[in-house]
Amino acid sequence: MAQTAASRRQLGAELARLRHARGLKAADVAKRLGCSETRISRIENGTGRARLREPELTVLCELYKITDEQQIQTLRNLADGAVSGSAWWDGYREVLPSGLDSLLAFETDATTEWAWEPVLVHGLLQTPAYARHVLAAWPTNRPLDIEDLVKVRSKRAELLTRENAPLELWVILDETVIQRPIGDLDVMRDQIGHLIDLSVLPNVTLQMMPVAKGAHPGLGGAFAILDFEDASPVVYVDSPAGNLYLDRPYEVRKFRGSLDLLRAYALDPDDSAALLRDAVREKP
Repeated sequence: MAQTAASRRQLGAELARLRHARGLKAADVAKRLGCSETRISRIENGTGRARLREPELTVLCELYKITDEQQIQTLRNLADGAVSGSAWWDGYREVLPSGLDSLLAFETDATTEWAWEPVLVHGLLQTPAYARHVLAAWPTNRPLDIEDLVKVRSKRAELLTRENAPLELWVILDETVIQRPIGDLDVMRDQIGHLIDLSVLPNVTLQMMPVAKGAHPGLGGAFAILDFEDASPVVYVDSPAGNLYLDRPYEVRKFRGSLDLLRAYALDPDDSAALLRDAVREKP
């Protein structure tokens, strides 16, 4: 069974439900398994690489008073799906920033991604040249790793054009994203042209937030909401402190509300495309 973020999240959600049903705290489970509370949290959130081993699953079934063989087998199947198989990014794990593998897994399994980007072109929409300059500017990236990271970003972008169920992407970019010079004029001209080309895909919707709008609900920073066919949505927030993955219903509602306001503030897709075309013409 191929590794999927959905399997990890389904397993984690079910284990969290069973724990709550028994009135236990994460610390109680961690003590029983002889591991850290953080590891239990990662397993239940389904966002880390923590693996639930077969003996641990047996202990949890005893702890949660699960005796039904069918239910136990369902948990085993989810655990197998959460850790077995391989992913296309496995060959790049040595260069991946911490937590990025979770985002790659979520995007691979998602049906739709809604994103707000106030600083840079969204990673799924970047050209290799643009990505190369961005990645080289980050002090935590080693120069020898840049080309592999560019390959990861390019491979990630293939989700938009894959033959089977391409990812539906709705992105709002701040106008300053195309005004900030990343690389030389050719890099920016090609990047803006790439945005125009991608915006005509049936599964991609692109809106631009004009600088003239002034203050708006997106000034707090970038975020993305990922929807799945068979699992609850996840909010991804990238920050200097690390990647956050939020899936509590009230958290998702808060970010959906912000996204709805941003969509209302931004130019519609046709006017956004016109703004991009004007930006290309303005670059000699």
